[in-house]
Amino acid sequence: MLKVKKVPQRQCVGCREMKDKKELIRVVKSPEGAVSLDFTGKKPGRGAYVCRDVACLKKARKSRALERTFSLQIPPEVYDALERELGGADGQ
Repeated sequence: MLKVKKVPQRQCVGCREMKDKKELIRVVKSPEGAVSLDFTGKKPGRGAYVCRDVACLKKARKSRALERTFSLQIPPEVYDALERELGGADGQ
Protein backbone atom coordinates (compact mmCIF):
# COMPACT_ATOMS: atom_id res chain seq x y z
CA MET A 1 0.00 0.00 0.00
CA LEU A 2 1.42 3.37 -1.05
CA LYS A 3 1.67 6.12 1.48
CA VAL A 4 0.35 9.48 0.29
CA LYS A 5 2.67 12.33 1.19
CA LYS A 6 0.96 15.31 2.82
CA VAL A 7 1.43 18.59 0.94
CA PRO A 8 1.84 21.59 3.28
CA GLN A 9 -0.76 24.33 2.82
CA ARG A 10 -0.35 28.05 3.56
CA GLN A 11 -2.73 31.00 3.33
CA CYS A 12 -2.01 33.95 1.02
CA VAL A 13 -2.21 37.23 2.97
CA GLY A 14 -3.60 38.97 -0.13
CA CYS A 15 -6.45 36.79 -1.39
CA ARG A 16 -6.75 34.73 1.84
CA GLU A 17 -6.88 31.44 -0.13
CA MET A 18 -5.24 28.24 1.09
CA LYS A 19 -2.78 26.94 -1.49
CA ASP A 20 0.13 24.53 -1.68
CA LYS A 21 3.23 26.01 -0.08
CA LYS A 22 5.23 25.57 -3.30
CA GLU A 23 2.76 27.77 -5.22
CA LEU A 24 3.36 30.74 -2.90
CA ILE A 25 6.25 33.10 -2.25
CA ARG A 26 7.38 33.71 1.30
CA VAL A 27 7.80 37.28 2.51
CA VAL A 28 10.17 37.20 5.46
CA LYS A 29 11.04 39.63 8.24
CA SER A 30 14.61 38.89 9.28
CA PRO A 31 15.69 39.01 12.94
CA GLU A 32 17.27 42.41 12.11
CA GLY A 33 13.86 43.71 10.93
CA ALA A 34 14.46 43.78 7.16
CA VAL A 35 11.56 42.63 4.95
CA SER A 36 12.33 40.74 1.73
CA LEU A 37 11.06 38.02 -0.59
CA ASP A 38 12.28 34.49 0.05
CA PHE A 39 12.03 32.37 -3.10
CA THR A 40 13.70 29.35 -1.45
CA GLY A 41 11.61 29.37 1.74
CA LYS A 42 14.70 28.86 3.89
CA LYS A 43 15.66 32.35 5.11
CA PRO A 44 15.53 32.77 8.88
CA GLY A 45 12.80 34.92 10.38
CA ARG A 46 9.03 35.35 10.54
CA GLY A 47 7.27 34.49 7.30
CA ALA A 48 4.05 35.33 5.51
CA TYR A 49 2.96 33.94 2.16
CA VAL A 50 1.76 35.71 -1.00
CA CYS A 51 0.62 34.30 -4.36
CA ARG A 52 3.00 34.71 -7.30
CA ASP A 53 0.80 37.57 -8.46
CA VAL A 54 1.39 41.31 -8.11
CA ALA A 55 -2.38 41.79 -7.58
CA CYS A 56 -2.24 39.71 -4.37
CA LEU A 57 0.68 41.79 -3.10
CA LYS A 58 -1.32 44.95 -3.85
CA LYS A 59 -4.30 43.55 -1.92
CA ALA A 60 -2.02 42.75 1.01
CA ARG A 61 -0.65 46.29 0.83
CA LYS A 62 -4.12 47.85 0.78
CA SER A 63 -5.37 45.76 3.71
CA ARG A 64 -2.07 46.24 5.61
CA ALA A 65 -1.88 42.47 6.10
CA LEU A 66 1.93 42.35 6.20
CA GLU A 67 2.04 45.12 8.81
CA ARG A 68 -0.32 43.09 11.03
CA THR A 69 1.62 39.88 10.47
CA PHE A 70 5.01 41.40 11.25
CA SER A 71 3.84 43.99 13.85
CA LEU A 72 5.97 46.46 11.94
CA GLN A 73 5.31 49.62 9.90
CA ILE A 74 6.47 48.80 6.38
CA PRO A 75 7.59 51.81 4.32
CA PRO A 76 6.15 52.23 0.79
CA GLU A 77 9.63 51.79 -0.74
CA VAL A 78 9.72 48.21 0.56
CA TYR A 79 6.37 47.40 -1.08
CA ASP A 80 7.57 48.95 -4.34
CA ALA A 81 10.75 46.85 -4.24
CA LEU A 82 8.71 43.71 -3.49
CA GLU A 83 6.42 44.44 -6.45
CA ARG A 84 9.44 44.87 -8.75
CA GLU A 85 10.99 41.62 -7.48
CA LEU A 86 7.70 39.76 -7.85
CA GLY A 87 7.19 41.15 -11.34
CA GLY A 88 10.64 39.91 -12.36
CA ALA A 89 10.07 36.52 -10.74
CA ASP A 90 7.19 35.52 -13.01
CA GLY A 91 9.61 33.69 -15.29
CA GLN A 92 10.99 31.51 -12.47
